[in-house]
Amino acid sequence: MNTSLLSSINLIFRAPDQLPAKAIRYTVGHTSLGQVLVGSSGHGICAIFLGDTHSGLMGQLKAAFPQREFTQADETLGSELEQVISLVNTGKTSKVLDLDVGGTVFQQKVWAALHQIPTGQTRTYSDVACEIGNPDAVRAVAGACAANVLAIAIPCHRVVRRDGAISGYRWGVDRKRTLLKQESC
Repeated sequence: MNTSLLSSINLIFRAPDQLPAKAIRYTVGHTSLGQVLVGSSGHGICAIFLGDTHSGLMGQLKAAFPQREFTQADETLGSELEQVISLVNTGKTSKVLDLDVGGTVFQQKVWAALHQIPTGQTRTYSDVACEIGNPDAVRAVAGACAANVLAIAIPCHRVVRRDGAISGYRWGVDRKRTLLKQESC
């Protein structure tokens, strides 16, 4: 695993063929953007999903980690949930969050590049493609953003279209617009 410490987020990248633990523990809480689900693999937080309903959040978790077992762990993940809620609501945490990040090598490059975008700023998909040394991979960058399962912690909401328009966000364009507005203040 390759570890990178940026701000209050510790990215622990798994090899592309390495899956998280057989059982994923999770808990659900409330944020200014709706409900949030935090999933942990034992190596770190492997999922942060935003949504409107518990069943919708569970659907996202099951789709992202098929053939995994899920155990609700409200008490043991209380600290992680508190930190993620703070991250969503204020953009800050009081403790370092360890993220267990899966994905292809390309996706990992994109997600690491997103961590370099300062709070309150945006980049275009083209900017990110150039940043990772692959200027023709604009669509693939968009695909990596769409594949992100760690809302806010991997800030794909900071990527916009070339004309500056807000488009596509796994958790809804309205949430993306709200996040960008909060971060620009």
